[in-house]
Amino acid sequence: MTNKLSGMIAGLALFALLTTSVQAAGMQSLPGHVPAAVARLNLQPLGRLAATNRLYLLIGLPLRNQVAFSNLMSQLYNPTSRQYHHWLTPAQIAQRFGPTEQDYQTVIAWAKTNGLMIVATHEDHTLLRVQGSVADIENVFHVKMQVYQHPTEARTFYAPDVEPSVDLSVPLFHITGLDNLDIPHPVGPKRTQHRPVPNAVVYMGSGPTNSYWGNDFRAAYVPGNSPTGFGQSLGILAMDDYYSSDIASYISQSGISTSVAVVRIPVDGGVQNPSADNDEISLDIEMAIAMAPGLAEVRVYEGSTDITKYVDILKQMQEDNIADQLSSSIVVEELDTGLNPNADVVYQEFAIQGQSFFQASGDYGPYYQGVLQWADDPYVTIVGGTTLTDLSPGGSYASENVWPTSGGGVSSNYLGNYPIPGWQQGVSMVFNGGSTTMRDVPDVAMLAQAIYLVSNNGSNTIVSGTSAATPLWAGFTALVNQQAVANEQPTVGFLNPALYAIGLGPNYKNCFHDITNGVSLNNPNGFNNPPLVNKSVIGYDLATGWGTPNGTNLINALMPYTGAIWVDFNYSGSTQNGSYDAPFSTLAQGVSKVSPNGNIWIRTAGSSPETMTIAKPMTIRAANGPATIGN
Repeated sequence: MTNKLSGMIAGLALFALLTTSVQAAGMQSLPGHVPAAVARLNLQPLGRLAATNRLYLLIGLPLRNQVAFSNLMSQLYNPTSRQYHHWLTPAQIAQRFGPTEQDYQTVIAWAKTNGLMIVATHEDHTLLRVQGSVADIENVFHVKMQVYQHPTEARTFYAPDVEPSVDLSVPLFHITGLDNLDIPHPVGPKRTQHRPVPNAVVYMGSGPTNSYWGNDFRAAYVPGNSPTGFGQSLGILAMDDYYSSDIASYISQSGISTSVAVVRIPVDGGVQNPSADNDEISLDIEMAIAMAPGLAEVRVYEGSTDITKYVDILKQMQEDNIADQLSSSIVVEELDTGLNPNADVVYQEFAIQGQSFFQASGDYGPYYQGVLQWADDPYVTIVGGTTLTDLSPGGSYASENVWPTSGGGVSSNYLGNYPIPGWQQGVSMVFNGGSTTMRDVPDVAMLAQAIYLVSNNGSNTIVSGTSAATPLWAGFTALVNQQAVANEQPTVGFLNPALYAIGLGPNYKNCFHDITNGVSLNNPNGFNNPPLVNKSVIGYDLATGWGTPNGTNLINALMPYTGAIWVDFNYSGSTQNGSYDAPFSTLAQGVSKVSPNGNIWIRTAGSSPETMTIAKPMTIRAANGPATIGN
C-alpha cells in the first residue's frame, strides 16, 4: 500500500517530456509550438500575420529542483508520510522551487532588449507576461507567423511556421500565445426542453417542470445534518461576467437560506459587461451556492477568452491561495497534443498548496480520439455527468444513469499525451474500454440534466451539462474542507489520489453511487464512424468515473474526525446561556467537541461549529465518564 501511495503523484512528473534543449552557446530550441494539426490536416498558409499586430505572450520558465518537487508532491499525498497534507504557501514554493532571481532578471532583460514590453511578473518566477509586435516576436523567436483557415470553425488562426528558438542561456519552458488555434470557451450549458414526468410515476427535482434547484442537490447527495461549507471560499474560473440580480433571484426562487458573498476578481482587466449569453458563469455560481450554502464567499476570477488569459486566471487563483476548491467549466479544444505546459505547472502548484481543482469533462460524448481532445490533465479532477431520479420531488436519492453526452475517454494518442498516473494504475479497464497506459477520464460525476437556471438579466430556463456537475463537486469539497477545519486538519487538496484509493478499496460502495446504467454516445460532425460509445459498468468507467458522492460517507472517508471526542456538555454558569466569564451561543442539545489541541467546539442547531474559550475549569460528561477541562 505504501509503495502504491508513494507513486501516486510521482507518476505525474511529465517535465522530462517537455523540457527545452539548451546548447552550450546559449541557443535553445523550444519544441511543441507548431500545431500538429497543420501537418496532419495539410493546412496551407493564407499569408503572413501583419507585422504591426501586437500579441500577448506568457514566457514560462521551468521549476527549479524538479526532482525534489516531485518527491515532495508524492509525500504530501502519502498518508504514511510525515509530510502528508503539510501544504506549502506560494512564497514557500517560490523560495524552494522557483527559478532564481538572477535567471528571472536575465530573461526580463533579454525580453526588453528584443523589443518586448514587460506586462506582469510573478513571485515564483515561473511566468513572465510580455507584449510585442509580430515583427519583434518573429525576430526574437526566429519564426514566421503564418495565418491559416481554421479546420472546424469559421475563422482564421495564426501559428509559427517552425519551432521557435532563442539565443538565451537561461532555459525556457514554454511560450503560451504563439498560436490561437485553440481558444478557451465554455463547455455549455445546453438549454433543454424538459417536460414534467407523466402521472407522477418518477419524480425529479422540486423546481419548475420537475427541474432541480436549490436544496434538491443536497437532498440527493448529502442528506441530513451535513456540513454546509461554512467559512469556506470557492473559486470559479470565468471568461464572462454575471448579473448579481440573477444570483439573488435564484437564491430567492429556490428557497436557499444563505448570505454567500459573490466577489468579482478581475484578471488582466477582467470582463467589462456580461455577454449576451452568460448562462455558464451564472450556472457555476448558482450550483456552488446550492451545494454549499454556508460558503463565506464565491470568488469569480474573470478574464477574456484568450489562451494567455486562461493561464493568467489560473495563476491568480494560485497566487491568491484563498479558495481551497476551484471550478472550471471553460475548456480548450486541443486539436493537437492536449497539453498546456504552463497551465500544468499551475495545476501542480494547486496540488502542492492543498487546493482542489475541478474541470468539466465536456458535453459532446466520448472523446474524439485524436480529432479533438477535451480535458484530460492528470493534475485535475475531471467531472462527468449523470441523470438523477429522486423518490419524491426534491427528495432522497433513488437512482442515476449516465447523462447521454457526458464527456470522457482516453488521453489523445498524439505527441504529448498524458501517460496513466500512478493513482489510476490498478483500475480494471477490461470492461470499460479504458487504457492501462494512458490517462483515463472522467474521475467522478454528478447531476448534469434538468437544472433550473436564472441568467441573462432575469431569464429563467432549464439547462443540462457537465458545467453544472463541476461546481457541484467543488461545493461538495467545501463540505469536506469545512469538516477539516472543524477537525483542525489541513484541507484535502488534490482529490484524485484519495478518490482512487477509496474506489479501489473495500469502502467504495459505501462512499459512491456506482453508476451502472446508460451510455454516452456521440458522432459529432461525422468525425467518428461508427460512433464512439462510453458504457457505464460496475466500478470505474469512462462515462462517470467512480460515480457520484454518497453523502457524509464520502465526506468522512476523505476527512475523518481524527483525534476528536464528541461529548455532552455539563456546565454551571450563572445563566442558561452563559459561561463563567463570557456569553456563548445557546446549546440546542448541549453537544460539543474536544479538539486535539484542547479547544471546545460548540455546535448549535442549524449552524456550524463555533469556538469557546474556557476561562475556568469546566466539567463535561463523555462516554468514558466525567472529565474536567480548562486552563
